Amino acid sequence: MKITQIETLRIGEFPNVLWVRIHTDAGIVGIGETFYGAGAVEAHIHETLSYKLLGRDPLRIEAIARDLVSLPMAQSSTGVEYRAASAIDIALWDIFGKVCGQPVHQMLGGLCRDRLRIYNTCAGYLYGSSANLRSGGAVPISGKGGPYEDLQAFMTDAGALAEDLLGQGISAMKIWPFDPIARETEGLTISAEQLKVALDPFEKIRKAVGDRMEIMVEFHSLWNLPAAKVIARALEPYRPYWFEDPIRMNSAQALGEYARSTPVWVCASETLGTRWPYKDLLDHDATHVAMVDICWTGGLTEARKIATLAETWHRPFAPHDCIGPVGFATAVHLSFSQPNTLIQESVRAYYTGWYRDLVTEIPRIENGYVYPMEGPGLGTELQPAVFERPDLTVRRSEA
Repeated sequence: MKITQIETLRIGEFPNVLWVRIHTDAGIVGIGETFYGAGAVEAHIHETLSYKLLGRDPLRIEAIARDLVSLPMAQSSTGVEYRAASAIDIALWDIFGKVCGQPVHQMLGGLCRDRLRIYNTCAGYLYGSSANLRSGGAVPISGKGGPYEDLQAFMTDAGALAEDLLGQGISAMKIWPFDPIARETEGLTISAEQLKVALDPFEKIRKAVGDRMEIMVEFHSLWNLPAAKVIARALEPYRPYWFEDPIRMNSAQALGEYARSTPVWVCASETLGTRWPYKDLLDHDATHVAMVDICWTGGLTEARKIATLAETWHRPFAPHDCIGPVGFATAVHLSFSQPNTLIQESVRAYYTGWYRDLVTEIPRIENGYVYPMEGPGLGTELQPAVFERPDLTVRRSEA
């Protein structure tokens, strides 16, 4: 079997999402996905990587994974090169599963559990859409929407949001109320008044539901170390589940200092590419939970190695997902195949909303748990309607 065509697709409504379809002479097509800078990733795939792929056996996944990043500019990062390699790698695993007639989680070693707990990242329907980008990052509340505008909800009435999530069996949520302040102060400092404002959602959650809801705190790497420590101390009475990416992920020593300063778990990091920086963090006791975005770090081939590395240090694994529907399905497959998976990220506004417009199958989520995907490969494809969209851009490279 040989790779005969590489196809990339992106749509104007969600301009950061890029799909890659790998075609073979056996008629089997694999799908992959990445997110951010879709145009740049697309160019790299067709202008650089296509020459490394066309005519090759798609089942030589490990060898191809190494070749895709054997470039002078492709070092440990989540830049264009690694996002491109990630999408291709995911598509190759999809082909592998389809050839064998088995789900990707089976190809990765099989199920480690029958269901997996989820948490809800409190984004809204248009978070990451072109409308959101045009608004400068503000979350629009008009246009395509529904009942789960959870970003607006956590900023206005986090207690009611927590009650609503618990009503669906979801007992963990992730919020980021410190981000607006970090942008005001460039992450250098936080005043007592600003701290009070950012703590308000935590007050409301604990008042409304007590300890029945676990709260993950996302910081998006926006703070410097002294300010991050101040925030951590202020949050500790609210018993957060973890602190995610409090500072930039470019100093294992600094993150280790942060981790030692608080009893709350540190989770890191969606921003890291390849296993090597994770080893640095683990060597410095800088993270308690290894988080990885499969669409950014090198695909399934690299992400499962990171999960194994975390297990070697007796740490849990928790895949990131706040991007597109193929990435979500991929994360669910990996989560079920790894013995140290702690919990799976999800966005209910996504999996009940725009994901369904784009792909044929969504992971089943019921009462706070996700269940394994069925069918060969990833178990999902782009909806036929995607290929008819007026805002679709397609590019192909052929042997």
